[in-house]
Formats: sequence, C-alpha cells, structure tokens
Amino acid sequence: MERKLEKLNKLAENQRRTYRIPKELPAIATRSSMIIFPNTVTPFYVGREKSLVALEEALENFEGLVFIVSQKDVGIENPRTEDLYRVGTVAKVVQVMKLPDGNYKVLVEGLIRAKWIECLNDEEFFFFKIEVLKARYRKTKLLEALMRRVKDLLERYAMLSNKFPQEAIMMFQNVSDPEQFADMVSSALPLDLERKQRLLEALKPAERLEELLKILHREIELLELEEHLEEKVREKIEKSQKEYYLREKLRAIKEELGGEEDIEIRELRQKIEGGNYPVAVREKALHELSRLEKMSPYSPEATVARTYLDWILNLPWNNYTSDNRDITRARKILDGNHYDLEDVKERVLEFLAARQLSSRLRAPILCLVGPPGVGKTSLGQSIAEALGRKFARMSLGGIRDEAEIRGHRRTYVGALPGRIMQLMRKVGTKNPVLLLDEVDKLGVSFQGDPAAALLEVLDPEQNGQFVDHYIELPFDLSNVLFITTANVTHTIPSALLDRMEVIEIPGYTDREKLQIARNFIIPKLLDEHGLSDRKIRITDGAIKSIITRYTREAGVRNLDRTLAKIMRKISLKVLEENPQNITVSSRDLKKYLGAPRYKEENKLREPEVGTAMGLAWTPTGGVILHVEVLAMPGKGELILTGHLGEIMKESVKIAMSLTRKLCGDNRDFFEKTDFHVHVPEGAVPKDGPSAGVTVLTALVSTVSRKRIRNDVAMTGEISLRGRILPVGGIKEKLMAAYRHGIKKVYLPKGNKSDIEKIPEEVLEKMNLRFVDNIEELLNEVLLD
Repeated sequence: MERKLEKLNKLAENQRRTYRIPKELPAIATRSSMIIFPNTVTPFYVGREKSLVALEEALENFEGLVFIVSQKDVGIENPRTEDLYRVGTVAKVVQVMKLPDGNYKVLVEGLIRAKWIECLNDEEFFFFKIEVLKARYRKTKLLEALMRRVKDLLERYAMLSNKFPQEAIMMFQNVSDPEQFADMVSSALPLDLERKQRLLEALKPAERLEELLKILHREIELLELEEHLEEKVREKIEKSQKEYYLREKLRAIKEELGGEEDIEIRELRQKIEGGNYPVAVREKALHELSRLEKMSPYSPEATVARTYLDWILNLPWNNYTSDNRDITRARKILDGNHYDLEDVKERVLEFLAARQLSSRLRAPILCLVGPPGVGKTSLGQSIAEALGRKFARMSLGGIRDEAEIRGHRRTYVGALPGRIMQLMRKVGTKNPVLLLDEVDKLGVSFQGDPAAALLEVLDPEQNGQFVDHYIELPFDLSNVLFITTANVTHTIPSALLDRMEVIEIPGYTDREKLQIARNFIIPKLLDEHGLSDRKIRITDGAIKSIITRYTREAGVRNLDRTLAKIMRKISLKVLEENPQNITVSSRDLKKYLGAPRYKEENKLREPEVGTAMGLAWTPTGGVILHVEVLAMPGKGELILTGHLGEIMKESVKIAMSLTRKLCGDNRDFFEKTDFHVHVPEGAVPKDGPSAGVTVLTALVSTVSRKRIRNDVAMTGEISLRGRILPVGGIKEKLMAAYRHGIKKVYLPKGNKSDIEKIPEEVLEKMNLRFVDNIEELLNEVLLD
C-alpha cells in the first residue's frame, strides 16, 4: 500500500512541476490580511470587477494561472499599481464557486513566488510582466536545526493558544522540505499583513525560519503572560468563594443562636452589599434598611420604605451598554429604516465617530423639528438601534405637572419618581436613547411648569447631578442621548430651546414620497397583511395619484393609512376570489379609495387685476395663497378680511403705505377709495410677514389697473423703503409651488443660500428669480 502511495505522491509532484509559468500574467489584488503562500491551498473571495475580469482571463487564456499580490492599504477600493506590493505568488485556480451575494469563492494552489516588474495594462484588469523568484539553497545542519526548533515552538504555541488542531501539528511535523515547511507555517500563523508580506518576500528558507522563530518566541511569551494573569484571577476567585462560604457558615451559626433573621431584610442586605452601587446610594439604602428593621412589617411606613428601597436598588447606577463603533453598520441601519433625512443621520454618525476618539464627549441633546408624519419619532428608535443602545419614549404632549418630570416627594401618599427615572429603570442602563416626544406641546398650570423642570434634564452642565424629588440622590444623566421632537419651535420656551441642538426636518417631495412608499411602506404593509408571498403590485402612477389626489401632506402618515386601506381591500379580494395576480393602477383607485379628496389647485386661468399668488408656510408644509384686492368708492379706509394675524395686518399696512409712495401721482384716488384686502379660506388663521410682496403687488395692480401674471408666485417681507427682506420656510414654499405646477417663483435675494437644501428634481423644473427691490419685481410681474 505504501508503494502505491509513493507513486501517487510522485505523480502529483511531477504534475505540479510541469506548470510553465508565463512571463506575463493577469493579476488579482487582495485586500485582506490573508496572503497566498507557495506550497499552500487557500480559499479567498473575489468581488471587485477588475479582479473578476482578471480571473476570467486567467481561466480562459492562461490555464488557470494567476498572479496574486496584496494591497498595502486594504481600505482602498480601486487600487493603482503604487498601492500594491511588488512580491506576490503565482497560483493555480483549483475551484471557483459563486456565492448568493454575487461574489465568488476561489480555491487556489500557491505555486511559486514572483515579482512584477512592469504593468502592461491596468484599465480592465491588472496585467503584469513578472519575474519568477526561485530560492537556491542547500540542506545544511543549520537549516535542519532551524526547522526542528520551529516545530518545537509551534507545538508549544499550539498548546497555549488552542488555535491549532492536533492533526495540523502532526502534518507540520511530517513535512521535511524546509521551503514548503516555512511557507505552510507562515500561512497558518495569525499574523498581520506587514509581517506576512515580509515572510513572503524572504526568498531563502533560512531567513523565513529565523523570522518565524522570532515571531513564535514573542507570541509564546504573550500567551504565557496571559495564562499567568488568568491563574492569578482564578486564585482570587477561589479565595473570595472561600470567604463567602465561611461567612455563610457564620451567619447560620448566628441564626441558630439568636433566632432566624427576617428573610426579606436578609435579601435586601445581600442585594445592597453585593450590588455595584455608588457609596452615597449604599449608605442611603443601609440607613433605610435599618429603619425598616425597627418597623412593624404591617405599618404604612414600612410599605413606603420597601417601595423606596426597591426603586433605588433597581436603578442602573453603574450599568452601561457598549456603543456600536462600526460606523458603516450604523449608516446602513439608518439608511435601511429611513429615506433621506441626511442632516440627522450625519449628526448621529459624527457623534459616533467623535465618541470613538474621546470617551469624554458629552451626548448631544437633539431637537428634531418638522411637520407631522416625516418620521421624527421612529427616527429616534433607529438612532438607538444604530448606536446599539436601549430605547425608551416619553410623550410630553399635554403634561402640566412638574412632578411628572421631577417626581413627588415621599411625604405624599402614593408618591413615585418622575417619568425620567421611571424610564431609566425600565431600560436598565445608564446610557440609553430617550425620546421626549412633542416637546412643543407642554402645558403650564398651578401645579408648576414642566418645561422649567426639563431645563435641568436637558442641560449638559447640570444633568450629571439630576436629583429626583422621590429618589433624593443625584443621578448622572450626562450619558443619556436625549432626542426631543416638535412641530414648531415658537411654542418652546427660549431657555429650553437654547439647550437643544435644533435639526430641521422639512416635508418630503413627491418623488421622495414615491421612493418611501415603494421601498418602505408597501413592503411593510404587505408583510403586516400577510400578502408578501402573493404577486401584488401597485404601479408608480397609482402611488403618484394617491400622493397628489388623496393625501396632501408634508409627511407620509396619511399615505401610509391610504395604502393600508388598499391592502385591506386586497386581502378581502384574495379571500373571496383568490386571484393569481393583482395590479393596482391609477385607474383602479376610485374602486379602492372612492372619489379623490383633493383636486388641482385653482390656479388663475388668465392674468387679472388685483389678484396675486403668494406662498405660505404652515406646520404641515407649504401652501399656495391668493391675495385679492378690491378698490371701491369710499373714504380711504383699509378693510382686511381672511382671519389675518397681527403681524400680517402690519405687513398689509406697510404695503399700503408703499403703494401710496409708488403711485403717488394719483393722490385723490387714495383719499376717495376704500381698499378691501382679502385672503381666501377665511376659517384658516394666517400670520407672518412673508406675504408682504404679494399684498403690495396686488395693491399696485389695483391702483395702476395693470394685470398680474398668472404663472408666477412670490414670497418675501417688505420694508418701507421698498426692500425685499428674507423669510423662512423656503423649502416648504417651493415644494408647494412645485406640487401645483408653478414654474417661476420670486424670492428675496437674502434667501439664496437656502436653495442648497432644495432637491435637484425641484430646481430642474423651476425658474427661481431672486430680487431685493420691489420695483424690480413689479416691472416683471405686471403686464401693460
């Protein structure tokens, strides 16, 4: 049997030596700490296009021979020749397997060292002119001694590290060829890229074996030191267990002599002594426990003491969760859960990156401000998932009692800690993500101002020593990542707003809503309604019609509800008719949803005198605003209707004064004419200065009897000197103009920087005109 094996081995050896190594070969650049050594069979993964083309070329024209070389920096996605080491390995492709993710697993046999001396092509793939590196050596006693020493150290290393199976050690012991042995050991040891490359570049086996001796000596020293430390820890644990056993024996003796200690008291004392509590908490707990021991177990004071001890012993005084430090994974989670919202995602990733560089960094206090339905609340949960932290949510809407935040003092019957401490106990860690929802809807009553109580919670300078009225011990909230949400900021007290980093989340464009519906909402609803395994398709045209004709909002909440309604009707149809395929197009919407709720905005059919089109911001997004002016015989009075706020009324008065100045040659007309300014939809309150240019344009048109262009909209505050001043809500206003097909919009020149936040799809279809003087605007929008 042994003779046959010898023949087989000889045949295999002859076949291996018959490979003719060309002087030019396609090359694959690897980007991991794994290096292919000669005399080894190694699998690796290929996914980059250049590498796949090189692999295809090797299999097609070079009998599966390929030159494998390592990158100096594994982080480079598209390396150039200067990013590669010079020395690599010529290998024979043995097996190729395609993986489900589209990458390939390639098994290669390393044949011989080689060095590339010239790059012949690096466009489609690397194609190098190579020089084969052959080692010339003699088997000397020194070489044999080096091999023997490496084998002994390798066996010792394997015993200490448990990283090598016994079969591998036996295989190394049976190898007699020095070059093959050195390459096999170099490939097997878990070394970094630089050290493995040095071993690959060492041509002589003696040099490699000497380097391996140094590496093994160092690794064995480190492993022996680790083993020594583990032994010391083990001895300490055994000692503490012995002490614990003796203390338990002593406690049992005491119980026999003096009666059994109350079980509840004993358990509480064990918890206090064995728990990881700050000194002040342990002292307070022991003090309360001594009071409890002296009370009757049935007295009301004992119940209060038990409840208090239960609270302070179950708060996470020193419990932390480890932050996820993988920024790529965090970005993937945020992108997978929410579309767009780049400002918030970037801020979270910045905090994560900075936290890796400095553990002293304070957690930010973010305030997400935006219209309903844009994903503020759900974003908090995604941030917690991305950071690897626990998450809890507290709704502040309608809270009027300060004690909801700070807790009640223990003198009150039924007193409990505030909501903040309740959430901290619920999550069980000291560094969770706490979402304080609807911070703009806090109330005030005779019971105190909860917004004032939040000042300490949300102040990084103070929340490290937050004291709840019930707990009466300082609790560190500085590691908590607080996220608050609001629809508007003007209802938030200025002192509270000053403590938060405000991030605006504007409404979505129609295209963004389409992407959210297609990639997030519909897959979620299909899964919720048990329809994932059926061929159900809602066309893009249907989704667009739902967005424009059935749901008019800045967010996607109503879009979610409307699509859910369609899913319910589809579920009914599936059970009753069991169709194979269901496609919902825009023509089918009336059947599923009824008549459209919204029609196209009533744009002016033709230019008119005294009617101008403006743009306004609302908490639910931007809207189109028509301003109508009617002149009639009278005494020069100004009549305002349309539920206008005080600021807007002042803006109309400024516009009237400026109109008198611009049309001053007709003084008698103003003295004998009443002007009626009306903004339609009178039941809806309207306020703010941004309609100033719209009102002025309508007034000047009425006085001059010039028509106003019906294909433009405008926004901006005016001054008495005729200057057009910048206003807020530019993105929402432009989104409203975009939704209603208005192609040209006049904006204050001071708002030019706000255009950076406008989606490209909107800017491509609109003509934005920036003006800073009212006369410039009137010359363009008034028709002769």
